[in-house]
Amino acid sequence: MLDDRAKLLLKALVERYIADGQPIGSRTLSRASGLELSPATIRNVMSDLEELGLIASPHTSAGRIPTARGYRLFVDTMLTVNRQDIVQPTLAAEQPQKVITNAAQLLSNLSQFVGVVMAPRRSSVFRHIEFMRLSEKRILVIIVAPDGDVQNRVIFTESDYTQSQLVEASNFITTHYAGMAIEQVREKLKTEIEQLRSEIAVLMQAAVQVSSESLAQGDAEVVISGERNLLSVSDFSTDMGQLRRAFELFEQKAQLMRLLDVSSQAEGVRIFIGGESHIVPFEELSVVSAPYEVDGQIVGTLGVIGPTRMAYDRMIQIVDITSKLVSNALSHHK
Repeated sequence: MLDDRAKLLLKALVERYIADGQPIGSRTLSRASGLELSPATIRNVMSDLEELGLIASPHTSAGRIPTARGYRLFVDTMLTVNRQDIVQPTLAAEQPQKVITNAAQLLSNLSQFVGVVMAPRRSSVFRHIEFMRLSEKRILVIIVAPDGDVQNRVIFTESDYTQSQLVEASNFITTHYAGMAIEQVREKLKTEIEQLRSEIAVLMQAAVQVSSESLAQGDAEVVISGERNLLSVSDFSTDMGQLRRAFELFEQKAQLMRLLDVSSQAEGVRIFIGGESHIVPFEELSVVSAPYEVDGQIVGTLGVIGPTRMAYDRMIQIVDITSKLVSNALSHHK
């Protein structure tokens, strides 16, 4: 456990390093902390902090910089978010995709880092399913969600069906299963498959399959804005390897999806410090994220990705404001 003096010195070191980007020496730390301590005493405390893995000494300097573990302790126990003068942004209640794109750009512009937004998950509930015969053994499935969203998928069947059979199947499915989630329909089919006529059973299974595939594709969308902002971050400008790894993260959207999914499982703003977990496997990157809602239901996540040396108090405020703006815009679009 750190005593109060060590905590004050660590807090001062992290804040000064975030502000200046230069390794912090004992003399600078003495001034920044406001503590009347001898340089020798401060060096001893810094040595203890280094042994605990909270700070480290770069090869080129006698000063110290925070480690991921040091940032984590600072964020969890020492960070105070003071309301800063951020120009109050706005987001219009437009089409959901437009709102998501604008939100990613807003996060990037306000933070000067990278803005990421996970698009809203599509509802798996359907209002109506219709089958249309395109040609022999080739059928168009039209799935209408309660909000009017329409998905079209082409399926290929082993048997050929007349249009009248397809209309009958569509009417049966809509009458008995409308208003249910696709997952619920899948479970009911397991128990009811024997009771359904064969052609209806086959078409129902096909409809469930294409609906599931469509939802999976919808879940995989992440909108990213401002990747080039990292080019001007001094932490990366001297090490192109770090920058390359950062850009690889944006290309591997599946990894971003896992990160944002974790964020959506908790309320409020969350902070992931680079290198401390498999979620953000890069020592140089941190993520500040928050879920957003539509009519009180969490449907996605957004956040800022930047260097570990970021003004966390400001990023928390930016992400919190944007999540509320997105929630409001999407809820009022309906």
